[in-house]
Amino acid sequence: MQDFLELLLLGAIWGSSFMLIKWAAPEFGIFALVEVRAIGATILLIPFVFLKGQQQDLFKYWPQLLVVGLLNTAIPFCLFNYSLLHIEAGLAAILNGTAPMFGMLVAYLFLKETIGWVGLVGVLMGFAGVVLISYAQATNANASVWPVLAILLATLCYGIVASYLKHSMSHVKPFAIAGGSQFFAALVLAPFAIMNLPETMPSSRALTSALLLSFVCTGFAYVLYFDLIAKIGPSRALTVGYLVPLFGVLWGYIILNESLTIKELAGGALVIIGVMLATNIFSRFKRKPSIVIHK
Repeated sequence: MQDFLELLLLGAIWGSSFMLIKWAAPEFGIFALVEVRAIGATILLIPFVFLKGQQQDLFKYWPQLLVVGLLNTAIPFCLFNYSLLHIEAGLAAILNGTAPMFGMLVAYLFLKETIGWVGLVGVLMGFAGVVLISYAQATNANASVWPVLAILLATLCYGIVASYLKHSMSHVKPFAIAGGSQFFAALVLAPFAIMNLPETMPSSRALTSALLLSFVCTGFAYVLYFDLIAKIGPSRALTVGYLVPLFGVLWGYIILNESLTIKELAGGALVIIGVMLATNIFSRFKRKPSIVIHK
């Protein structure tokens, strides 16, 4: 029960990030918000690297950590910030649920992992859901399909980095990956953030949202996630990916008073069911756990 509640807490935290971005991005700007988020996460995570004795990996594998920082933080976080300037938080959370599906596709193409007919059905269902959501956005007079495509590009980055981690960095310690990737993301984005600083001081709500994104939704969430991997295994810990869209929609409905159209809800259902089939989540509980790092 304690592990289950911890899993729910992690899903609720990551699900709230879309709402917090919605509040902070308009005032901070796309790049500055990611910079604040990466710096805060670095400050929280780096001490864990040294406490766990993983600092050697931090220095030894810095080129690989730079790649992870770009693909797992810098690029996708900027894309999410852009998208949430234009679409609702609940919709962004649903589209974020495509990350495991892209991870499976990339693993099939580059690591030659098998899909199977169930996985293929799941992929087709997931993409059908994305098409339905995109169509709903395109037919909305006040919306554009570009934010949807930006989120899909962000989740594709997550899929690529998952295979990269499995292929090239499975021997690297987890906190070194988490802390190092955040440090290099902050380093790379620093010039863009400096050139695009907000003209006026962000409001207290925006500042609070940015700090929560940094220390809770990124830093603390990583600590929680690695703790779950250690206690229940990566296969069960990965099920948080199916809780994030649900909590994202819930927070958007309760706090932001958002509403989704029937087409968007139907598309979201197809995405979630498709991802569950594509990643074969039910059989994961029967397999022997192996360490996998995935955001």
